[in-house]
Order: sequence, then structure tokens, then C-alpha cells
Amino acid sequence: MRLQSKSAPLILGWLTLGWASFCLSQTPEPTASPAPLMPGSIRGIVADQSGAVIAGAQVRLTRPTADQSLLEEVLSDGEGQFSFANIAPGPFQLTISSAGFAAQTSSGLLHSGEIDVVPEAALAVAANTADMEVRLSQTEVAEEQIKVEEKQRVLGVIPNFYVSYDPAAVPLSPKQKFNLAWKTLEDPFTFVIVAGTAGVEQAQNHFAGYGQGVQGYAKRFGANYADATTGTLIGSAILPSLLKQDPRYFYKGTGSVPSRFLYAIANSLICKGDNGRWQVNYSNILGSMAAGGISNLYYPAQDRNGAGLTFENAAIGVGATAIGNVFQEFVVRRLTPRLPNNAAKP
Repeated sequence: MRLQSKSAPLILGWLTLGWASFCLSQTPEPTASPAPLMPGSIRGIVADQSGAVIAGAQVRLTRPTADQSLLEEVLSDGEGQFSFANIAPGPFQLTISSAGFAAQTSSGLLHSGEIDVVPEAALAVAANTADMEVRLSQTEVAEEQIKVEEKQRVLGVIPNFYVSYDPAAVPLSPKQKFNLAWKTLEDPFTFVIVAGTAGVEQAQNHFAGYGQGVQGYAKRFGANYADATTGTLIGSAILPSLLKQDPRYFYKGTGSVPSRFLYAIANSLICKGDNGRWQVNYSNILGSMAAGGISNLYYPAQDRNGAGLTFENAAIGVGATAIGNVFQEFVVRRLTPRLPNNAAKP
């Protein structure tokens, strides 16, 4: 009998292991499957340049391709918000438009599964009035401009509604003139001024015929508010509507200091008509006289002097307008935050 070497089984084992390893090395490794792309969403807010949200703005979502293929189109809600859901990842473009405003376009890149909150869109009032009138009525354009003016407050508190910083502002309709007057008269700051004036008059015993105490203060408060009401309604609403004149001060902001000073003073006696031409400011002059004449009905008898009081109050009204215009031209603009970007600059 032939004896087997003790190393034979070991050699056979190594050969078997080597062959198995070779076979395994020739088997291709499985490749990892790419992660599936998940749809995402796009959200944002539409506002004007004063920060007021714009409801009903048209928001178009497209791909930035040659044909600008439209993906979706929505309108902003009552809070100015819009959103697109289940959007495939990739580059996108948003075009936002609203009546009376210049359209705004922005681009972005949506990643897989991302919720993309785009920066707030601040639409500017359309500068080309001629183009706007093709699509919008003059009243609609003016309404959008008034919304900006009604946000104007000196130091963020004092209403400054009767100044236009927009060189392309369109005329107001009679209804808009009355609405602006009521907006001023019902503003809380108006009541604060009237209350403070009545308090000073009582402390100085001005218009002594009203007496003192609560009753005297109430009469002074009523007289001051009546002055404000008649002056604002007659001089800024009734007469401007009848005479087709604009009750607002149009900020100049350019030129030399003397020219701007004279412009401000002159605007107490001249104004811009609804036809765009400068004319005598009958609304302010006659409005001041009418308010002064009506005040004879409720001031104490000893403080009424007929025509004298009427012309005195008229002169005070015109002078106060001139002083106010100078402040508007040189001071107030710097103290009024959140002005539109298209506002005239000094």
C-alpha cells in the first residue's frame, strides 16, 4: 500500500480556497441605486414697497427654458401669500404682476424635497402712466398710489397723507379726495392734536366764553375739531372736486435751495390742476376763508368779529400751508420711513 503525504490535504485545501477566491473576484459587485428625486414646494409673499401686502397678485411659475414653459399660475391670497406644491426639482422662474405695479421676475433652484421660501417680492408702482392707462383706468392707478401715500407717517406716527413723492402721480377722483379727507380726520393722531390744543387753550383761558371745567374743555375740543373738519373737507375735498384741483403737495426735491424754498411757499397760492397744469390754489384760499367764516357760528360771541375773524383765519390758514410746505420740502422727507423707491430724492 502506498502512503499519502500528510501535506496533500493541506495543498488541496489551499487550491480549493484559491479557486473560490478567483471566482468571487470575477463576479461584478452590485451598484447602488440613485436616490429618487422628491418633489418640493415654493412659497412667498407679495407686497408693495411700503410693506403693505398685495392680494390678488398674479404669480406665474415657469422653467427658464427657451419657450418659458408654464408650470403653474396662482393668485396671492388676502395676506399676500402664494405657494406652489409638488414641483419637480430644478431651476425655476417666478413672474409676479398686479394692477398698477411693475412686474417683477426672479429665478431660483429647487432641490429635491425642499420647501423654498423665496424673498418677499416688493412691487414698485408702475412708472409709465401711459402704459398703465391702457390696462387700467386712471382711478385704479390713483387708488394704488393713494395706498402708498396712506402709509406715509412722519417718525412712523404723524400722518403725512397729503404729499406725493411720486413725480408721475395721476389726479384723484372726487371720491378719492373725500376718502383721503376722512382718512385724515378719523386718524387717531388728529384727535391727539385737537385734544392737546384744547388743553392749552383751557390752561391759558383762551376763548374765555367757553368757561372752565369739563364743559369748557368739551367746547374747546369741539371747536378745534370743527375747525379741522371744515378746513379739511372744504379745502381738500369739496372745492378741489368742484374746481378740479389736486389738494396734495408735490415734493420737488431737486434744484437749488432758494428755488425749492420759493416753490414750497408758492404752493400755498398755486396748485396742480387735475389737467396737470399749475393754477391759482383757489381751493386752499377759499377753503381757509370758508372755514374762518363758519367758525363765527360756534366761537364765543366776544371772540367773533365778523369779516375780521374770517380774513384773519384765512391768512393764518394760507400761512400755515406755506410753512408746512417748507417743512415738507426740506425736513419731513428725511423723517418719513418706508418711502417708495421711485420717490423723488433731494
